[in-house]
Amino acid sequence: MREMSVMHSFAATMAPVLFKAACPDCRSRFELSASALRLAIGASRRTTFYSFTCPECGSSVRKPAGERIVELLTGGGVRTLRLHTTV
Repeated sequence: MREMSVMHSFAATMAPVLFKAACPDCRSRFELSASALRLAIGASRRTTFYSFTCPECGSSVRKPAGERIVELLTGGGVRTLRLHTTV
């Protein structure tokens, strides 16, 4: 019998992370997996946001992301793009 490593066992028991979201266009509410979201971190609050495509109407949605949202999304495995400014 093959033994499972602690990490393999831990990963196998973890449920996928789901994030609650809403579309401002069609007003649908739904849950999205980390792979359905993108996070962009810029130099200011105006350039830090997350985005997704509404699964109901297909609209591209972009919402501001404060510090707490950034923390939750990165901790949940959302792919992150760091935006750099040119000097």
